[in-house]
Amino acid sequence: MTSLLALLGAISYGLSDFVGGLTSRRTSPWAVAFVASVTGGVLTLGLGLLLGGEPTTAHLLWGALGGIGNGFGTAFLYRGLSGGRMGVVAPISGVGAAVVPVVVGLATGERPPVLVWIGIVAALPGIWLVAREPVEKMGVQPAERQVSAVLDGALAGLGFGSLFAALAQIPDRAGLLPLTVNQLVASAMIVVVATAVGRPWIPREPVALVGAASGVLGAAATIAFLLATHHGDLTVAAILASLYPAFTIVLAATVLRERIHRSQGCGLALCVLAVALVAGAS
Repeated sequence: MTSLLALLGAISYGLSDFVGGLTSRRTSPWAVAFVASVTGGVLTLGLGLLLGGEPTTAHLLWGALGGIGNGFGTAFLYRGLSGGRMGVVAPISGVGAAVVPVVVGLATGERPPVLVWIGIVAALPGIWLVAREPVEKMGVQPAERQVSAVLDGALAGLGFGSLFAALAQIPDRAGLLPLTVNQLVASAMIVVVATAVGRPWIPREPVALVGAASGVLGAAATIAFLLATHHGDLTVAAILASLYPAFTIVLAATVLRERIHRSQGCGLALCVLAVALVAGAS
């Protein structure tokens, strides 16, 4: 069940990024991110009130902490997108999103079996290769832009990894209201960072509202990941959920007819291997 839910989360995250990425080509990516985050908050609030739960202050605080990571991760990922540095930012953020919760899981006493470790070894380079743009598309970048891209990627990865690690601390009895706090705090962080770097975040163009679809998919992914941690180890859930770039690439190839380059194909093969190993072990 952990593997199934985590993979459903990865698929939903991949769909969310695909929709958000397409929409961001036509309007401010910050506005799209803000609309998506607010939509996710409204959705989880409705579901939380409908399904009930008994969240404590600690559970809500974990949701808020994850929201800070969610907002910062989204903000710095989108800063890399707006600066044309996704070829470096995306793979670093993807690997960081996987590594941080694995480290937290090990620190809290999780001891995954050997097959899971082999899956992790396959997943990390797989995520990197899938998310990384080919060299010819990246071109030659000045040293300052490369340093900025590495920084954006590291901060985004730290943010998303912190989101996964924080969500794992929320038990089943808390319901979904901590996720509402998570989404609303993330919305606030997106506004703060966008304002700090001088980017427009107010959705002034109607196309930005398409970000609501991305928000629904993102909220569904987060719910799936949260449920996955209730059924099994954070290490397993985080590694499988972090494979979301693979689904974005597959969608781009099938829907937009974008070419899958050789390195990305190798990455996809490693991701499939990682899924087989981790799912088989769990």
